[in-house]
Amino acid sequence: MKTYLPKIDVDQRKWHVVDADGAILGRLAAQVANVLRGKNKPIFTDHLDAGDFVVVINAEKVVLTGKKETDKMFMSYSGWKGGERFRSVAEVRAKHPERLVMHAVKGMIPKNRLGRVLLTKLKVYKGAEHPHSAQQPAVLAVAK
Repeated sequence: MKTYLPKIDVDQRKWHVVDADGAILGRLAAQVANVLRGKNKPIFTDHLDAGDFVVVINAEKVVLTGKKETDKMFMSYSGWKGGERFRSVAEVRAKHPERLVMHAVKGMIPKNRLGRVLLTKLKVYKGAEHPHSAQQPAVLAVAK
């Protein structure tokens, strides 16, 4: 018996738009990661890219629970001695609110070549406007 391998048609990928206004970051990221991977489709195969495009708007209005706004830190390292830099969520939200959603979704997809390809299908914007209206994205409801 042969293993069924689905045909992935790149032209049939759908576009979804998600409003992050008032959504909890972790729950939003989990649902977006599932759509990016294609886990919501019956043809899901873990080593193939069967997912859709996702546009997240209002990234600056995403909600974190507890004291994460002040206590959670993001670390970056330049490669030089003493090049560690720590930023709180409030600092990241003030300068680049899109990175909050990108970082959360990136942690929920595979850490390999496939994961890097999946991340290119995620588009995050801090305001309510996005340049992907020509693709006619469908509204994706997320748990708040």
